[in-house]
Amino acid sequence: MRVSDVLGFAVRALRRYPLRTGLMLVAMAIGVAAVIVLTSLGEGARRYVVGEFASLGTNLVIVLPGRSETTGGSTAMFVNETPRDITIADSVAISRHREVRYVAPLMVGSAFASVGGLQREVPVVGATAEMLTIRHWKMAQGSFIPPGDPERASNVCVIGAKIRRELFGNKSALGQWLRLQDRRYRVIGVLATEGRSIGLDVEELVIIPTASASALFNRAALFRVLVEARTRESIPVVKRHILDTIRERHQGEEDVTVITQDAVLETFDRVLRALTMTVAGIAAVSLAVAGILIMNVMLVSVSQRTAEIGLLKALGSPRRQILLLFLTEASTLSLSGALVGLGIGQIASLAIGRIYPVLPVGAPLWAVAASLSVALATGLIFGALPARRAARLDPVQALSHG
Repeated sequence: MRVSDVLGFAVRALRRYPLRTGLMLVAMAIGVAAVIVLTSLGEGARRYVVGEFASLGTNLVIVLPGRSETTGGSTAMFVNETPRDITIADSVAISRHREVRYVAPLMVGSAFASVGGLQREVPVVGATAEMLTIRHWKMAQGSFIPPGDPERASNVCVIGAKIRRELFGNKSALGQWLRLQDRRYRVIGVLATEGRSIGLDVEELVIIPTASASALFNRAALFRVLVEARTRESIPVVKRHILDTIRERHQGEEDVTVITQDAVLETFDRVLRALTMTVAGIAAVSLAVAGILIMNVMLVSVSQRTAEIGLLKALGSPRRQILLLFLTEASTLSLSGALVGLGIGQIASLAIGRIYPVLPVGAPLWAVAASLSVALATGLIFGALPARRAARLDPVQALSHG
């Protein structure tokens, strides 16, 4: 038999029992669609998290006050001391290294902002000029905090788009005065960036120089320090320099936590990939169930088609050819169901992407290839037993049974 004859035989056999064929197609399609949808969600979550961390900046090192201990407390616990806060002076010392490109000391708080008779509470961030570059923010109008000595205060501010709309209306905010508590700041810029940063809505931020925030909140402690290394390879060097600098300035105490962007990304990437593989494995169980259904239906098909098999064998068809005919039928059924499931899964993924546009949903290529391969393998494996049974039938007995 030619290949076209084998395929034609399989298609005609499937058409002969449309209801049974349809049920098996649905079973296989549901399994493949489940794999595609679940892996799309897992991959979308992974891409979203990676994208969020990538938006923080490039070659980023984050310095947090306080040390994260995993093996017990530090010696400060036993002498009734508290670790020192990170200060602007500490950030200046951190910047003195050839592999450090930018340093942005941050201070975060809230205050009542007022313009004329309008007033509302706003999150206030103390930052330096480097913050704009590190975070890849864009300006809609004006300019960002001017460069200069980070320990020097100045009465200027940059506001988010929502703050501009609510407090200034249709008027231009540039050059206007904004009052925070009992202090006045001249608006020099409006941010174009949207989304969230350091847990705050960028559109609602009021950004002032770090030293000005220290005076406004009457504290010296920084919220964190963002450090950008010159290259990815220099991140370990920068991290070691930060720890050495803090230890030297804090009387031998290494009382900070240094987080590298790559380490956080790698951890999230590994966890989310494992989660995606797990849900894909769970969904793949439905493919095995579909394979068992195919095997049972094919066994029934063999018992119903004994006369047809006996005639083929009486006409000289060898066992190998009978085996090939039934395996082709099972694999055609599996692959057809898999392609239908692939289409359904892609449509469902697109629908989820429309509902949740922030989530970059999309099945990875390995999931598509794996689902099609597993579906085909399932059809062949579970179709082997019925095919072997058909190939072993005695032609005389088969014809007399028919």
